[in-house]
Order: sequence, then C-alpha cells, then structure tokens
Amino acid sequence: MTPSTTPIPATDIERDLEFAILAAREAGRRLVGLREEERWEDRTLGDVGDQAADGYLQGMLAGRYPDDGVLSEETADSPARLEKDRVWIVDPLDGTKEYRTLRQDWAVHVALTVGGRCVLGAVALPADDQVLWGVCAPGHERAGIEGRDHSLVRGDSPSPDEPRLVCSRSHTPDWMEAFARSMDAGEFLRRGSVGYKVSRLVLGEADYYAHKRGLKEWDTCAPECVARALGWSVTKLRGEEHVYNAQDPRNHELVICRPALRERVLEALAGSGALDG
Repeated sequence: MTPSTTPIPATDIERDLEFAILAAREAGRRLVGLREEERWEDRTLGDVGDQAADGYLQGMLAGRYPDDGVLSEETADSPARLEKDRVWIVDPLDGTKEYRTLRQDWAVHVALTVGGRCVLGAVALPADDQVLWGVCAPGHERAGIEGRDHSLVRGDSPSPDEPRLVCSRSHTPDWMEAFARSMDAGEFLRRGSVGYKVSRLVLGEADYYAHKRGLKEWDTCAPECVARALGWSVTKLRGEEHVYNAQDPRNHELVICRPALRERVLEALAGSGALDG
C-alpha cells in the first residue's frame, strides 16, 4: 500500500481517539475481571482472555465502524482490509504469558491507521490502571495518560549519561548483549509485552528499546502511536519507517529511542550483528 497523505479532519480524530481509549480501557477491565475470578487453569486463562478481549473489541468495531478494516491477532485475517483506507489494528491481549501467570506487564492495544500510516492509538495497562494514548497524525500530535497520576516523558527530554535499555524478560539474543555494551547501557530493564516495554520509555524508566524478530503489526502499531506523539524516534533497525496494513502483517523490527540517541543507537545496532541474517 502507498501511504496516504490525505489530511484527517480534527473532528474525526477526536471521535476516533475517544473510541480507541474507551475500547482499550474496557477490554482491559474485562481481562482483569476474568483474572480475578480465580477459576481458570494457567493456559486456559490465557486462551479465555485472548478470546474474550477480542470478541469485545470486534463487537465494538463492528457496531461503531462497520465500513473500516480490522486486523487483530485473534481473528482470522481477511484480504478485504487491504482495500480499506481506514484500518483498525488491535492486539486484544499483548503479553498473554504475562497475563496468565498473573504478572502486571501486559497490555491491550487499539490503533487506527489511515492509508498505511499510524494515526492514533491507545495502550491500556490494566494491571497498572492506566491507559496511554497518542495522536501522531501530522499537525495533531499530542499524548496523554488516564488513570494513576504520572507525567509522560517526551523524546526530547534530557537523556542520562548511561541510557537505560528495556528488553525482553525471557529472550536476550547475543546481538542484544553486544548492542547494550556499545551503548554503555546503564541498566537492563526486563519486561514482557511490547506495549508494556514501550510504556517504560514514556513513563521515564528507560531510554531505548530494540527488537529484531517475531513482531506483528498489532504488536507495534498502538505503541508506535504513543511514542511518536511524544516525539520519540520510531524506526526499523536500519532507520526505515513502518508502513501498516500490509498484506503480510509481520513487522519484525522495532527501534524506539530519544531522537538525540537515534544515530548512536542505529550505529550500535549495525555493529552488534543485529543486521546479520
């Protein structure tokens, strides 16, 4: 898909943003409620949560936006979305393992793309009672947080001398160790769920994040919206930008960092072996 440059009316953005925040928040509340029932087996809880949240989001989208396309992790993909200019990309439960093992580092993602570009998104952190949201459409950029009081960190805020890396809590490939050494990483913050890891950046607990394989559009779209809205750099490993609503939803590479660190991060990735293979 060729990315669209058609301006989006401000009234549409306000309507769509309100919906994204509501949908992510309420899906998250339903997931918390399921987990509190304490009657599910470990893996059963994950399966039930995935399907319950997806059913809720699919119902909301069908009722409110019947003419828009939808791409969800938990619903069979349809080529019909490729013909749509407006496509919602959702991850009903980002971090199923964390959810079913009663951790807090999981999320719900609801994002809108127009013409292949992310426009706005909400990342609910239900275990923390927070919803991060961002609008990254040109001329409309802004972000906020609902829930517990917390200030958001802009990408142009001063970075510490030893920038902190947020990474997977369960998988640290060899290139990641080399990358961190090149960056003089002051700290490894290990968390699950892409949305939760990105939240650690904009909530001031980390300064950069890189991931190479295994991601899909539903993992990255809503977190990208929030990060971009706050002025963070979001690219692939070589610095290219993401395009969404592709026929193949695999979106393996994700790098988010403060703009002042961008060239240093990309150089460190190139020297770490992350670009090999």
